[in-house]
Amino acid sequence: MSEQILIIAVKMQEQDDDRFESSLEELNSLCKTAGGIVQKVMTQNRQKIHPAYYIGQGKMEEINEAVDELEINLVVSNDELSAGQLRNLSDRFGVRVIDRSQLILDIFAQRAHTKEGRLQVELAQLEYMLPRLHGQGEAMSRLGAGIGTRGPGETKLETDQRHIRRRIFDIKRRLKLVVQQREQYRKRRKTNDAFQIAIVGYTNAGKSTLFNRLTNSSSHEENQLFATLDPLTRKIQLPSGFQTLVTDTVGFIQDLPTSLVASFKSTLEEVTEADFILHVVDAANPDLEQHQHTVSNLLRELNAHTIPTLTVYNKNDRIDTDFIATNHPNILVSAFDQKDIQKLQLKIEEILKDEWNWYKIDLSPDQGKMLNRLEHETIISDRFYEEEQNEYVVKGYMRQEHPLKSLLKE
Repeated sequence: MSEQILIIAVKMQEQDDDRFESSLEELNSLCKTAGGIVQKVMTQNRQKIHPAYYIGQGKMEEINEAVDELEINLVVSNDELSAGQLRNLSDRFGVRVIDRSQLILDIFAQRAHTKEGRLQVELAQLEYMLPRLHGQGEAMSRLGAGIGTRGPGETKLETDQRHIRRRIFDIKRRLKLVVQQREQYRKRRKTNDAFQIAIVGYTNAGKSTLFNRLTNSSSHEENQLFATLDPLTRKIQLPSGFQTLVTDTVGFIQDLPTSLVASFKSTLEEVTEADFILHVVDAANPDLEQHQHTVSNLLRELNAHTIPTLTVYNKNDRIDTDFIATNHPNILVSAFDQKDIQKLQLKIEEILKDEWNWYKIDLSPDQGKMLNRLEHETIISDRFYEEEQNEYVVKGYMRQEHPLKSLLKE
């Protein structure tokens, strides 16, 4: 049975109204994604967060009444709570209390399918949980059950902390091996000199749909937050014949728990290794400016902001008014329109041509292997046969650091 949820939020004086509203809408969506039903949202304006209870005493009474009246069994806070705040609120309301970060972690736990994804989520959950053990009361004290390592006079809480620290150490060791494997794959891709495009964007912007249309594959796509957690890579061929790898990545979100950003660093490193980024934005979303800003900030944190980027404004089919783009270069598409997908492919090639170096090469008829490499690894703009010289003339564009670079005359 779905949990009945009450959302509580404090709006600080300096907080922007639109930003506050958008964070509440997002929390509402997160609750639905986690499988809950939001019965009510209760907010309070304050100059500062209450250190012991997050909200003021007067509002606590109102919330208590709403919890009883609506038969609420879960209260979700819009902001991260300390161990003390969690304990105090839970005792006061008599129901479970979690915060936004815990909710996101819970969704990630539901959605992670690969071994690495599951390990990363568990690590994030444990690191989040450790400083808050004192705030979890009875529910938390069961976590260490069955360990049988309790020393004389040692409290249950200390056992739990030791167990969690040991588990964190173990997960980090295992993740290190997974990251090494991933790096081996990356090195192999680099050795084969595969060009890599990463699809990034705010959660639910339509990245997986776009990925599936570009690659003719069927990765998980759903109108929900965080439908994709585990990065997928496929090979595609652009109209000129140029072949590239495309990776679908986890969706970004504002106020992502710091433990989660750290845990998913290796997943997000797919972005830092990319040669080109497609930044997908839901053009029909009223908070698209905020979403763009969040993604840009995270790319900056990952040191990926210098990678050539095309902003793909998606969901064109849902826009009623004239659309004005703020990011450049950009393209407006609907991922469900095949003509738009073709336009997008041509746009990618157009930008790459601007970034890359023009070349011209003459090939003899027996250099078929070289011609084949040029067709797949560069963007050919013109190719013809010169009868008098008995050679093929190939013109096109090639990236700066390509291994064939030294053989070409510019």
